[in-house]
Amino acid sequence: MIHQYKLNGYNIVLDIFSGSVHSVDEVAYDIISMYQNKTKDEITEIITEKYSEVTKADVKDCISDIEELIADGKLFTEDKYADLAFDFKKNNTVIKALCLHIAHTCNLNCEYCFASQGKYHGERSLMSLEVGKRAIDFLIENSGTRTNLEVDFFGGEPLMNFDVVKEIVKYARSIEKENGKNFRFTLTTNGMLVDDDVIDFANKECHNVVLSLDGRKEIHDNLRKTINNKGSYDTIVPKFQHFVERRGNKNYYVRGTFTHNNVDFTNDIFHMADLGFTELSMEPVVCSPDDPYALTYDDLPVIYEQYEILAKEMLKREKEGKPTTFYHYMIDLTGGPCIYKRISGCGSGTEYMAVTPWGELYPCHQFVGDSKYSLGNIYDGVTNKEMQDNFKLCNVYARPDCKDCWAKLYCSGGCAANAYHATGSINGIYEYGCRLFRKRMECAIMMKVAESTDKF
Repeated sequence: MIHQYKLNGYNIVLDIFSGSVHSVDEVAYDIISMYQNKTKDEITEIITEKYSEVTKADVKDCISDIEELIADGKLFTEDKYADLAFDFKKNNTVIKALCLHIAHTCNLNCEYCFASQGKYHGERSLMSLEVGKRAIDFLIENSGTRTNLEVDFFGGEPLMNFDVVKEIVKYARSIEKENGKNFRFTLTTNGMLVDDDVIDFANKECHNVVLSLDGRKEIHDNLRKTINNKGSYDTIVPKFQHFVERRGNKNYYVRGTFTHNNVDFTNDIFHMADLGFTELSMEPVVCSPDDPYALTYDDLPVIYEQYEILAKEMLKREKEGKPTTFYHYMIDLTGGPCIYKRISGCGSGTEYMAVTPWGELYPCHQFVGDSKYSLGNIYDGVTNKEMQDNFKLCNVYARPDCKDCWAKLYCSGGCAANAYHATGSINGIYEYGCRLFRKRMECAIMMKVAESTDKF
């Protein structure tokens, strides 16, 4: 399987199963597109008629080059991974990461919040230290021989339970070496409670921090309001700037969400970059189609254009010595994830789980509150083995709609939670999200091609 597209003056050919990327001229691009469906004589006739300067000998040489790539396993390769995909149920999966819902409450009232303003459609609750310590023990007990373990402090707003966050980290540090483990902590915050104490702690203990900002003041304040219906932009931006400066401008992400109200979201990304933030992420909102801020199919052409604008501007800024990182354009074409990860994806429900304030286990934070997806708890472990087996099999080859998609080994089938909320099945697909992902991959790959050529 191959995928061909043109972007920013480049003619790009992807060989899906080998991962090879080819940047070619117009003639080679056209010949490759016809190679499997037409004879060599037919190709020669079409090309020499279309390109007056191209000779039959030129076409023959190009076809010879294509055949050499095929022989080297770099073009038109066959799928050799499908037969491996369904052995995953037999795997004795270890848990490597937990998302601790340290606070099911929040000091903002964001209208698009999937977590129902931090309550996850239930009662407001804070995780106790006892539950947090038991979660750390549970992770150690179920991590097998794995050394590096990850714990995300999530909410709601985690800083509303900051004292417990600090004590959980202190406990984990006190037992990690004797258990042969190394904990990496991440903190996600809306910034309202950030102060020097938080910054000092995060810079010492957190491998990464995620800072929530939606971009321009009017965009951010429209949806990310306090409980008193006031915008939060003026409060959090100076705090985030100070935070990032103190972190040495590394190991963080400023993460936003764009909606139907700001499909021109590159202006929000550039605004954040102009504020001094270089590590950026901007996620499309996922919500009910009935919501006024839900993205529509009419928005797609604009969003596609925005992704292209972003890629070109990032290349320009990099050339000017002002590079930025966009989370969705981070791609490694020389190595990248192992084939297991390319097939199985994020590991939700198997390698990664969310823990509620009372210790219940869910496949990830987006399933919390849906009782049929409860996997068990941190005391008794995973008791819903049937559900966990469903997640073990939730890979790109378990999704019929992914069969002919060129991007399937880049996205691993996409987000199980988004698929479930869109189709009622974790083995479905969130088709709108698929369209956006494919566009982002085209832009990301184009950037890699540009960086490797004199044109850039």
